[in-house]
Amino acid sequence: MTTGELLSIDPQELQFPFELRKQISCSLNLSNKTNNYVAFKVKTTNPRKYCVKPNNGVVLPWSTCNVTVAMQAQKEAPPDMQCKDKFLLQSVVTSPGATTKDITPEMFNKESGHHVEECKLRVAYVAPPRPPSPVKEGSEEGSSPRASVSDNGSYNSADLASVSIPCLYV
Repeated sequence: MTTGELLSIDPQELQFPFELRKQISCSLNLSNKTNNYVAFKVKTTNPRKYCVKPNNGVVLPWSTCNVTVAMQAQKEAPPDMQCKDKFLLQSVVTSPGATTKDITPEMFNKESGHHVEECKLRVAYVAPPRPPSPVKEGSEEGSSPRASVSDNGSYNSADLASVSIPCLYV
């Protein structure tokens, strides 16, 4: 988490568990640890690929705002799972009582003399968590079904009821 004068931003790197043909989201937490109302705006280098909600807003004094970044479903994986996309979060002190309706592009214009803080956020793809291997119901060709054993070492009768055992020697 990086602390600027206006907003603390967590995390500094947006990590998406990359999966083909699936929209994936991650969250940003913006914390205002000042007595000021702070307006923010989020920009990206690739606006067609991402949806940011809210992409601008006002964080009240001593409060937190959650921003969701959704990556659109991708048709193919990037080479080496590398991503060059970036986000820019700009923040500026605004007047007390300001709301999202009061935010204008002019507020974030440095040339006009406004003190604008900027934080660059990188995007990283991470491997998605591996799902458990699928187990087919019934026996596969060439293998025998097995009953499960409960924690105390005995067979669970519910498991035995669902398993057909061709021959049981006692």
